[in-house]
Amino acid sequence: MRSRRLLAGLTALVLVMLLPTVLQAAPRVVVSIPPIHNLVSGIMEGVAEPVLLVPGGASPHDYALRPSDMRHLQSAQVVIWVGRDLEGFLERPLARLPESVTKVTLLKDAHLVRHELREGGIWDRHDHGHGHDHNHGHSHSHSHSHGHDHHHDVDSHVWLSPENAARIVRHVADVLADKDPDHADRYGENRDRILARLETLDATLQARLEPVRGRPFIVLHDAYQYFERHYGLTPAGSVTVDPARPAGARRIQEIRQRIQDSDAICVFSEPQFRPAIVETLIDGTGARTGVLDPLGADLPAGVGSYFQLLENLGQSLVDCLSR
Repeated sequence: MRSRRLLAGLTALVLVMLLPTVLQAAPRVVVSIPPIHNLVSGIMEGVAEPVLLVPGGASPHDYALRPSDMRHLQSAQVVIWVGRDLEGFLERPLARLPESVTKVTLLKDAHLVRHELREGGIWDRHDHGHGHDHNHGHSHSHSHSHGHDHHHDVDSHVWLSPENAARIVRHVADVLADKDPDHADRYGENRDRILARLETLDATLQARLEPVRGRPFIVLHDAYQYFERHYGLTPAGSVTVDPARPAGARRIQEIRQRIQDSDAICVFSEPQFRPAIVETLIDGTGARTGVLDPLGADLPAGVGSYFQLLENLGQSLVDCLSR
């Protein structure tokens, strides 16, 4: 009896000693912003947990790396970000990392549908810029060389399209499988599970948003083009392109006039930026206020939060535009 207990104890000890080796086999992955981190977490579920740099409630537009962030980057084997126009704070630190680190720039590498930045902050229903599809040869799209990263004219909020989310999932799963072939099957299983769930959510949101497609609204900053175009919505303008820069008196007057001219039903702010300017804009216009969150400020880490992010966007639009 004593020998069997001793054997069981030794077996447990060996397993505990082996566990760190198993965990270390997975690549150390660092991801820039919460929505992308949520998708990567889903791909890596059951293998390891990626590190998130920009926490919920912060904005990549004006984020500054902390010493702990630098330590994560220096120990990373894979870093996943959207690109320098969104996370400019990462450009120099990534350039200093060793060549052995795999740097995934989603705007350049993941064959995403891309839309040009919209000019100004006042749009009619046909003013959506040009679409760039880096995967399908549709006649209305334009392909670009992948040998460079000149995307200063491209809207970086690519994750708010379910189609782009699917492309991100496929690309990241391939990158991780190449980097970590021991877990390739698991990455593939997780990828397929996420893709099926995305398809279901997309169909749900298409039906939910259909009744409000023709109802105009104003957003705080131009972050929602991918969601708007995918679901055929009717944005009338944005207060600013960069939420870190306050709108001037002239801009405020232009947007107030746009609210009246377009009969905008709602003006949406964001959890990351709650300017008093929104109340100024709607005063006397009859427009209502709502909140849209492009990053998922209060959502926990994990793949479920990406789906909740899109659910929340859709529901916020329906709630405000239906009243």
